Amino acid sequence: MAISAKLVEAYRKAEYVVPPDIVLRVGEPNARLDALLDEMRAASAAFVTAANPGSQPRSKEENAAALAELDREVAASGHDSCAAEGRDPGGTWSEPSRLVLGIERAAAEALGRRFGQNAIVFVEKGRAPELVLLG
Repeated sequence: MAISAKLVEAYRKAEYVVPPDIVLRVGEPNARLDALLDEMRAASAAFVTAANPGSQPRSKEENAAALAELDREVAASGHDSCAAEGRDPGGTWSEPSRLVLGIERAAAEALGRRFGQNAIVFVEKGRAPELVLLG
């Protein structure tokens, strides 16, 4: 199923937040994220969620269960992760997410697909976050 242009634009405009103060935006390099990657000895990271697969709203309980499963898979893979949130800058939506540290692009794409996501945000140290469509 193709991802609508409206959804792609929403993903591009979203804020990808790692508390307390890292706010990622697609296409904009982020020195704070680079510092976190240095601290964690990681060359890359991916912003992934398990919430609302296919951008179809689910209950808080369903999203919490999916996020717990994502956490188990990330831990089993040996990657560190940080609690995070994807959100619309206008405040119309938000969803719990994870910043998975040290994950390679192919593995990050597979993880996003495993949880039914239309896209992930992938970052390499020193480069701008990139929206990666999975459809």
